[in-house]
Amino acid sequence: MTNIKIMVFRHSAFYTPLISTLAGGFLNQEGLTGSYRVLPSGASIIDEVASGRVDVAQAAVSLSWKDLEQGQKPAIAQFAQINTRDGFFIAAREPDSDFSWNRLKSGKFMHVHGGQPEVMLRFGAHRMGIDLDEVERIDRPSIEEMMHAWRRGEGDFFHEQGAYPQQLAHEGWAHVVASVGDAVGPVAFSSLICRWDWLNTEQAQRFTNAYRASREWTHTAEPDKIADGEADYFAGHSPKALSRAIETYQKSGTWDGDIQIPKDLYENALNVFEHAGLITQRHPYESVVTPPPR
Repeated sequence: MTNIKIMVFRHSAFYTPLISTLAGGFLNQEGLTGSYRVLPSGASIIDEVASGRVDVAQAAVSLSWKDLEQGQKPAIAQFAQINTRDGFFIAAREPDSDFSWNRLKSGKFMHVHGGQPEVMLRFGAHRMGIDLDEVERIDRPSIEEMMHAWRRGEGDFFHEQGAYPQQLAHEGWAHVVASVGDAVGPVAFSSLICRWDWLNTEQAQRFTNAYRASREWTHTAEPDKIADGEADYFAGHSPKALSRAIETYQKSGTWDGDIQIPKDLYENALNVFEHAGLITQRHPYESVVTPPPR
Protein backbone atom coordinates (compact mmCIF):
# COMPACT_ATOMS: atom_id res chain seq x y z
CA MET A 1 0.00 0.00 0.00
CA THR A 2 1.08 3.57 -0.64
CA ASN A 3 2.41 5.34 2.44
CA ILE A 4 1.26 8.93 3.08
CA LYS A 5 3.88 10.94 4.97
CA ILE A 6 2.12 13.24 7.44
CA MET A 7 3.75 15.96 9.54
CA VAL A 8 2.30 18.34 12.13
CA PHE A 9 3.59 21.66 13.39
CA ARG A 10 2.03 21.01 16.81
CA HIS A 11 0.86 17.73 18.34
CA SER A 12 -2.35 17.84 20.35
CA ALA A 13 -5.89 16.47 20.55
CA PHE A 14 -6.94 19.57 18.60
CA TYR A 15 -5.72 17.74 15.49
CA THR A 16 -7.69 14.56 16.16
CA PRO A 17 -9.35 14.58 12.68
CA LEU A 18 -5.90 14.20 11.12
CA ILE A 19 -4.55 11.76 13.71
CA SER A 20 -7.63 9.57 13.32
CA THR A 21 -6.97 9.05 9.63
CA LEU A 22 -4.33 6.68 10.97
CA ALA A 23 -5.65 5.75 14.42
CA GLY A 24 -9.21 5.22 13.17
CA GLY A 25 -8.20 3.11 10.19
CA PHE A 26 -9.54 5.51 7.55
CA LEU A 27 -6.33 5.49 5.50
CA ASN A 28 -6.37 1.69 5.45
CA GLN A 29 -9.92 1.75 4.11
CA GLU A 30 -8.59 3.70 1.12
CA GLY A 31 -5.72 1.26 0.57
CA LEU A 32 -3.17 3.58 2.18
CA THR A 33 -0.80 3.51 5.11
CA GLY A 34 0.53 6.55 6.89
CA SER A 35 3.43 7.84 8.95
CA TYR A 36 3.06 10.67 11.47
CA ARG A 37 5.80 12.98 12.70
CA VAL A 38 6.08 16.28 14.53
CA LEU A 39 8.13 19.00 12.83
CA PRO A 40 11.67 18.95 14.27
CA SER A 41 12.79 22.06 16.12
CA GLY A 42 14.29 24.60 13.74
CA ALA A 43 12.86 22.99 10.60
CA SER A 44 10.40 24.57 8.16
CA ILE A 45 7.08 22.85 7.49
CA ILE A 46 6.94 24.51 4.05
CA ASP A 47 10.39 23.16 3.15
CA GLU A 48 9.41 19.68 4.32
CA VAL A 49 6.34 19.67 2.07
CA ALA A 50 7.84 21.47 -0.93
CA SER A 51 10.82 19.10 -0.97
CA GLY A 52 8.60 16.01 -1.08
CA ARG A 53 9.84 14.68 2.24
CA VAL A 54 6.28 15.14 3.50
CA ASP A 55 3.03 14.64 1.56
CA VAL A 56 0.52 16.32 3.87
CA ALA A 57 1.10 18.67 6.79
CA GLN A 58 -0.87 20.57 9.38
CA ALA A 59 -0.46 24.32 9.05
CA ALA A 60 -2.64 27.44 8.75
CA VAL A 61 -3.84 29.72 5.97
CA SER A 62 -1.76 32.50 7.54
CA LEU A 63 1.37 30.58 6.56
CA SER A 64 0.67 31.31 2.88
CA TRP A 65 0.45 35.04 3.47
CA LYS A 66 4.20 35.23 4.08
CA ASP A 67 4.85 34.41 0.41
CA LEU A 68 2.11 36.75 -0.79
CA GLU A 69 3.53 39.58 1.31
CA GLN A 70 6.73 39.17 -0.72
CA GLY A 71 4.86 39.16 -4.02
CA GLN A 72 5.30 35.42 -4.56
CA LYS A 73 2.84 32.59 -5.17
CA PRO A 74 2.47 30.44 -2.04
CA ALA A 75 4.83 27.48 -2.18
CA ILE A 76 2.14 25.14 -0.86
CA ALA A 77 -1.59 24.59 -1.40
CA GLN A 78 -4.11 24.96 1.44
CA PHE A 79 -6.67 22.28 0.57
CA ALA A 80 -8.68 21.28 3.65
CA GLN A 81 -9.84 22.68 6.97
CA ILE A 82 -8.95 20.96 10.24
CA ASN A 83 -10.33 23.35 12.85
CA THR A 84 -12.84 26.19 12.60
CA ARG A 85 -11.89 27.73 15.95
CA ASP A 86 -8.87 28.48 18.11
CA GLY A 87 -8.26 25.34 20.18
CA PHE A 88 -6.38 26.81 23.14
CA PHE A 89 -7.68 26.85 26.70
CA ILE A 90 -6.81 28.89 29.77
CA ALA A 91 -6.35 27.03 33.03
CA ALA A 92 -5.93 28.46 36.53
CA ARG A 93 -4.54 27.25 39.84
CA GLU A 94 -7.91 27.66 41.52
CA PRO A 95 -11.44 26.89 40.30
CA ASP A 96 -13.23 29.96 38.96
CA SER A 97 -16.74 29.49 37.60
CA ASP A 98 -17.04 33.25 37.05
CA PHE A 99 -13.69 33.74 35.29
CA SER A 100 -13.02 37.10 33.65
CA TRP A 101 -10.07 37.68 31.33
CA ASN A 102 -9.28 40.76 33.41
CA ARG A 103 -8.14 38.38 36.15
CA LEU A 104 -5.08 37.50 34.07
CA LYS A 105 -3.67 40.82 35.31
CA SER A 106 -3.71 39.52 38.88
CA GLY A 107 -1.10 36.80 38.34
CA LYS A 108 1.58 35.37 36.08
CA PHE A 109 0.36 33.97 32.76
CA MET A 110 2.29 31.09 31.18
CA HIS A 111 1.28 31.07 27.53
CA VAL A 112 2.51 29.92 24.14
CA HIS A 113 4.64 32.72 22.68
CA GLY A 114 5.00 33.62 19.02
CA GLY A 115 3.26 32.71 15.78
CA GLN A 116 -0.44 32.27 15.27
CA PRO A 117 -1.14 31.02 18.83
CA GLU A 118 -0.04 34.35 20.32
CA VAL A 119 -1.66 36.39 17.54
CA MET A 120 -5.01 34.71 18.22
CA LEU A 121 -4.55 34.98 22.00
CA ARG A 122 -3.90 38.71 21.74
CA PHE A 123 -6.95 39.15 19.52
CA GLY A 124 -9.12 37.18 21.95
CA ALA A 125 -7.81 39.22 24.87
CA HIS A 126 -8.57 42.41 22.94
CA ARG A 127 -12.14 41.26 22.35
CA MET A 128 -12.41 40.53 26.07
CA GLY A 129 -11.24 44.04 26.90
CA ILE A 130 -7.61 43.60 27.92
CA ASP A 131 -4.18 44.21 26.42
CA LEU A 132 -1.90 41.19 26.81
CA ASP A 133 1.04 43.55 27.34
CA GLU A 134 -0.57 44.56 30.63
CA VAL A 135 -0.24 40.97 31.88
CA GLU A 136 2.87 39.56 33.55
CA ARG A 137 3.79 36.74 31.20
CA ILE A 138 5.99 33.65 31.44
CA ASP A 139 7.69 32.18 28.37
CA ARG A 140 8.74 28.54 28.22
CA PRO A 141 9.90 27.39 24.76
CA SER A 142 8.22 23.96 24.65
CA ILE A 143 5.09 22.29 25.95
CA GLU A 144 7.24 19.85 27.92
CA GLU A 145 8.91 22.75 29.71
CA MET A 146 5.57 24.46 30.26
CA MET A 147 4.04 21.36 31.84
CA HIS A 148 7.11 20.79 34.02
CA ALA A 149 7.23 24.43 35.15
CA TRP A 150 3.52 24.43 35.99
CA ARG A 151 3.77 21.22 37.99
CA ARG A 152 6.58 22.68 40.09
CA GLY A 153 4.38 25.66 40.94
CA GLU A 154 5.32 28.29 38.39
CA GLY A 155 2.59 30.60 37.10
CA ASP A 156 -1.02 31.34 37.98
CA PHE A 157 -2.62 30.88 34.55
CA PHE A 158 -1.75 28.43 31.78
CA HIS A 159 -2.45 28.50 28.00
CA GLU A 160 -2.29 25.46 25.72
CA GLN A 161 -4.29 23.26 23.37
CA GLY A 162 -6.19 20.21 24.58
CA ALA A 163 -5.54 17.92 26.17
CA TYR A 164 -2.67 19.53 28.10
CA PRO A 165 -4.84 21.75 30.34
CA GLN A 166 -7.27 18.84 30.80
CA GLN A 167 -4.37 16.60 31.81
CA LEU A 168 -3.24 19.12 34.44
CA ALA A 169 -6.83 19.28 35.69
CA HIS A 170 -6.97 15.47 35.81
CA GLU A 171 -3.81 15.45 37.95
CA GLY A 172 -5.25 18.09 40.29
CA TRP A 173 -2.81 20.80 39.22
CA ALA A 174 -5.24 23.13 37.43
CA HIS A 175 -8.80 24.02 36.52
CA VAL A 176 -9.86 24.88 32.97
CA VAL A 177 -11.56 28.29 33.19
CA ALA A 178 -11.79 29.64 29.63
CA SER A 179 -11.61 28.85 25.93
CA VAL A 180 -9.68 31.18 23.64
CA GLY A 181 -11.91 29.91 20.84
CA ASP A 182 -14.93 31.43 22.56
CA ALA A 183 -13.16 34.80 22.71
CA VAL A 184 -11.90 34.77 19.11
CA GLY A 185 -14.97 33.26 17.45
CA PRO A 186 -15.13 31.15 14.27
CA VAL A 187 -11.92 31.39 12.26
CA ALA A 188 -9.81 29.42 9.78
CA PHE A 189 -7.33 28.30 12.40
CA SER A 190 -5.58 25.20 11.08
CA SER A 191 -5.60 23.46 7.73
CA LEU A 192 -3.92 20.82 5.61
CA ILE A 193 -1.24 21.71 3.08
CA CYS A 194 0.47 19.84 0.25
CA ARG A 195 2.43 20.49 -2.94
CA TRP A 196 0.39 21.96 -5.77
CA ASP A 197 1.27 19.08 -8.09
CA TRP A 198 0.37 16.46 -5.45
CA LEU A 199 -3.27 17.62 -5.57
CA ASN A 200 -3.68 15.95 -8.97
CA THR A 201 -2.55 12.49 -7.88
CA GLU A 202 -4.65 9.46 -7.05
CA GLN A 203 -2.98 9.35 -3.63
CA ALA A 204 -4.27 12.86 -2.90
CA GLN A 205 -7.83 11.88 -3.76
CA ARG A 206 -7.69 8.73 -1.65
CA PHE A 207 -6.14 10.60 1.27
CA THR A 208 -8.85 13.24 1.03
CA ASN A 209 -11.55 10.56 1.07
CA ALA A 210 -9.99 9.14 4.23
CA TYR A 211 -9.63 12.54 5.85
CA ARG A 212 -13.22 13.55 5.06
CA ALA A 213 -14.51 10.33 6.65
CA SER A 214 -12.22 10.76 9.66
CA ARG A 215 -13.31 14.34 10.32
CA GLU A 216 -17.00 13.43 10.08
CA TRP A 217 -16.41 10.57 12.51
CA THR A 218 -14.44 12.61 15.04
CA HIS A 219 -17.19 15.22 15.08
CA THR A 220 -19.89 12.72 16.05
CA ALA A 221 -18.35 9.58 17.62
CA GLU A 222 -18.23 8.92 21.35
CA PRO A 223 -15.27 10.85 22.83
CA ASP A 224 -14.15 7.84 24.87
CA LYS A 225 -14.00 5.70 21.72
CA ILE A 226 -11.96 8.32 19.85
CA ALA A 227 -9.62 8.74 22.82
CA ASP A 228 -9.09 4.98 23.11
CA GLY A 229 -8.26 4.78 19.41
CA GLU A 230 -5.58 7.47 19.51
CA ALA A 231 -4.21 6.70 23.00
CA ASP A 232 -0.90 5.48 21.55
CA TYR A 233 -0.31 8.98 20.17
CA PHE A 234 -0.72 10.52 23.64
CA ALA A 235 1.35 8.39 25.98
CA GLY A 236 1.57 11.15 28.60
CA HIS A 237 -2.17 11.74 28.80
CA SER A 238 -4.91 10.08 30.78
CA PRO A 239 -7.66 8.68 28.51
CA LYS A 240 -10.16 10.66 30.60
CA ALA A 241 -8.32 13.95 29.99
CA LEU A 242 -8.05 13.18 26.28
CA SER A 243 -11.74 12.30 26.08
CA ARG A 244 -12.70 15.48 27.92
CA ALA A 245 -10.75 17.65 25.46
CA ILE A 246 -12.27 15.84 22.47
CA GLU A 247 -15.78 16.26 23.89
CA THR A 248 -15.19 19.99 24.37
CA TYR A 249 -14.02 20.37 20.78
CA GLN A 250 -17.04 18.45 19.53
CA LYS A 251 -19.51 20.56 21.51
CA SER A 252 -17.93 23.81 20.35
CA GLY A 253 -18.29 22.81 16.68
CA THR A 254 -14.53 22.86 16.10
CA TRP A 255 -14.76 19.99 13.60
CA ASP A 256 -18.17 20.83 12.16
CA GLY A 257 -18.92 21.38 8.47
CA ASP A 258 -17.30 20.34 5.21
CA ILE A 259 -13.54 19.96 4.89
CA GLN A 260 -13.25 22.77 2.34
CA ILE A 261 -11.82 25.91 3.95
CA PRO A 262 -14.80 28.30 4.28
CA LYS A 263 -14.30 31.75 2.77
CA ASP A 264 -15.96 33.55 5.69
CA LEU A 265 -13.60 31.89 8.17
CA TYR A 266 -10.66 32.77 5.93
CA GLU A 267 -11.81 36.40 6.04
CA ASN A 268 -12.03 36.20 9.84
CA ALA A 269 -8.42 35.00 9.96
CA LEU A 270 -7.46 38.02 7.85
CA ASN A 271 -9.24 40.22 10.40
CA VAL A 272 -7.10 38.80 13.21
CA PHE A 273 -3.79 39.27 11.40
CA GLU A 274 -4.83 42.69 10.13
CA HIS A 275 -5.54 43.72 13.73
CA ALA A 276 -2.04 42.52 14.67
CA GLY A 277 -0.47 44.54 11.85
CA LEU A 278 1.11 41.43 10.35
CA ILE A 279 -0.27 41.79 6.82
CA THR A 280 -0.20 44.81 4.52
CA GLN A 281 -3.27 43.81 2.50
CA ARG A 282 -6.19 41.39 2.53
CA HIS A 283 -4.86 38.55 0.41
CA PRO A 284 -7.50 36.97 -1.86
CA TYR A 285 -8.99 33.65 -0.81
CA GLU A 286 -8.40 32.26 -4.30
CA SER A 287 -4.65 32.96 -4.05
CA VAL A 288 -4.32 30.71 -1.00
CA VAL A 289 -7.12 28.13 -0.87
CA THR A 290 -7.87 25.37 -3.35
CA PRO A 291 -10.80 22.91 -3.22
CA PRO A 292 -10.01 19.47 -1.80
CA PRO A 293 -9.49 16.71 -4.39
CA ARG A 294 -12.63 14.74 -5.23
